[in-house]
Amino acid sequence: MALRINDALGSIKLRLTLAAIAAMATGVALSTVLLVRQAERDMLERQREQQLGQVVEVARDLSARVIERQDALRLSAEQFDEPMLRDGARLARFFDAKPLLRSQFANVFVTAADGRMLAYADAAGVRRPEVSLGDRDYFRRTLAERRAIVSEPVPGRVSGEPVVVFTQPLVDRSGAVFGVLGGALRLASRDLLGDADHAEVEGDELKVITDAQGRLLTHPMRRQLLQSLNGETRLADAFADWQRAGAPVEPSGLLLRQHGEVVTVAGVAGPDWVVWRAVPEAALLEPLHRARSDALRWAVGLVGALSLVLLAILWRLLRPLAQLEQRAQHLFDTAQALHEGWPEAGGEIGRLSRVLRHVAAERAQLESFNAQVMRKLSSVMAAAPVGICFTRDKRFVLVSAEFCRLFGRSEAEMLGQPASSIYASNEDHQAIGPQVLAAFREGKPYQGEWQMLRADGTRFWGQLRGRPVADGDPSAGTIWSIVDISEQIAARAQLEWSASHDVLTGLCNRKVLAQRLAHVVEALPRSLPAAVVMIDLDHFKPINDRAGHAAGDAMLKAVAAAIVSRVRATDLVVRLGGDEFALLLERCPHDTALRIAENVRQAVAAIELNWEGQALRVGASLGVASLGAETLSADDWLAAADAACYAAKAEGRGAVRAAARPALRVVS
Repeated sequence: MALRINDALGSIKLRLTLAAIAAMATGVALSTVLLVRQAERDMLERQREQQLGQVVEVARDLSARVIERQDALRLSAEQFDEPMLRDGARLARFFDAKPLLRSQFANVFVTAADGRMLAYADAAGVRRPEVSLGDRDYFRRTLAERRAIVSEPVPGRVSGEPVVVFTQPLVDRSGAVFGVLGGALRLASRDLLGDADHAEVEGDELKVITDAQGRLLTHPMRRQLLQSLNGETRLADAFADWQRAGAPVEPSGLLLRQHGEVVTVAGVAGPDWVVWRAVPEAALLEPLHRARSDALRWAVGLVGALSLVLLAILWRLLRPLAQLEQRAQHLFDTAQALHEGWPEAGGEIGRLSRVLRHVAAERAQLESFNAQVMRKLSSVMAAAPVGICFTRDKRFVLVSAEFCRLFGRSEAEMLGQPASSIYASNEDHQAIGPQVLAAFREGKPYQGEWQMLRADGTRFWGQLRGRPVADGDPSAGTIWSIVDISEQIAARAQLEWSASHDVLTGLCNRKVLAQRLAHVVEALPRSLPAAVVMIDLDHFKPINDRAGHAAGDAMLKAVAAAIVSRVRATDLVVRLGGDEFALLLERCPHDTALRIAENVRQAVAAIELNWEGQALRVGASLGVASLGAETLSADDWLAAADAACYAAKAEGRGAVRAAARPALRVVS
């Protein structure tokens, strides 16, 4: 009876009951924190969607303003004739009669075909500065391409301020360009597309506009104009994320990563500008942060009070356990007798004390046996031509000379270190554990290939083999062997790459295109919209005939680079063979596919390859076929694009044609 009472009073169950009180109090605090954090995540998600919608609206407004200004210039340009450019008084009257046109730009001007400025109108009136725009790139492009141009940011030739210039060619009835009408917007003022464009800070909100290269067109601080966006600390990480994604000018908007900020961007169709908007997460979460602080204060107070009560109770109840802990610390100390220093207690502590005495005796015998095994194992490892090690409790106990050489460390540096230190990443080390256990449970040795880490930071691929010292007893340790197989891995990777890529251009090959096409067709209608573009080079054969195949190969590489530079990061670019290429544009509407095809055609036409004193050029004919719900197979889809490409060639080459129903539609 007395023994039962003693066991009840010393029961660990009673102590766990008391500890549960503290656990419940801690749970209250943790639950409060977790609920607030979930609310934060939900609110941030809603705010991101809202911010993205707002920045897309700003971008659409900017695009509309660009079109409005281009239309104004185009309509005004239709009123010019060549004699008018030689009549200064007539030009002055024209600009005086165009207050609406002048209100849309900081200044408007008209030049002759050689670039001489014939009239310049701004807030100060109409005059004729003695300047020329003939050396400006946007001016030359306007004449050469005979179309409206929006320039890169440049210093104004008259004002000297940074400006963006809109130009419209003046064309007579015969199609000849006899002058240029233009208008400029100042970046340092609110001229750039009105109120929507200017970078403003509303509270802690930051909004800026850049060009497609990331140069700032607007910023609250004028000295930042024309600087790279990576100099703006609130957008530096987001800018780097945008560049890694291929610097897309996406009108539908993007969410980018920036610590502590909600950053949204949207592309401005036409001039390829990008609107950036950053709002601090803290500003969005301010109400929730106050609620979390209040909840944490209450939780901390409650936990603190319960902890004091629990500590007082445990201090009294666990005095025998403290004595047991002190004795256990010297469990394998040979200076103390094996059966001395143990507490006299009932309940679980008493039973645990008796178990530990037995464990100490068994462990002493086991250590003696293991010491003998280790001596024998060391002799074997010293002579082995592969890296061998012995681990116990995930630490190195024995290592061979070859093992040390592989990792560039001495035996003293390896012994006692955690096994995770030789893996290239902690994720790899965590992943191998379940695989090893699964193999050992089946009674099989483990074998795998992993990236390993040397002492100097270099990495290599190792083939790792492991076997338990004693089956069913993990505490006995594991024997490992490792061989450097970096050369075999590299050769295997090269073979895999060659099977799916074109060796000359580095683009994917026909096999990859066929697989991706089949996948998209099988996913109908979920895969809509999508398009295939067939590209056939014009005038390529004469390059091989006259300049040689080396020149042809160089031209194919240049064409591949030009195509890649004009597509989206998610698009698939393929060389089919010879001078034929193809594009797979997934999640791409038909109009966007036509625009991308036209951009590719222009990029190929712009290539000028200097080869042994010759300027080599090619053109491209392109066929576009958009995927439809009625498309039967990948072959039908590809055949439609191929037919459109042949139609482009048959109609004069250097054009984009779309596969239409029932006939081909001409794309200008």
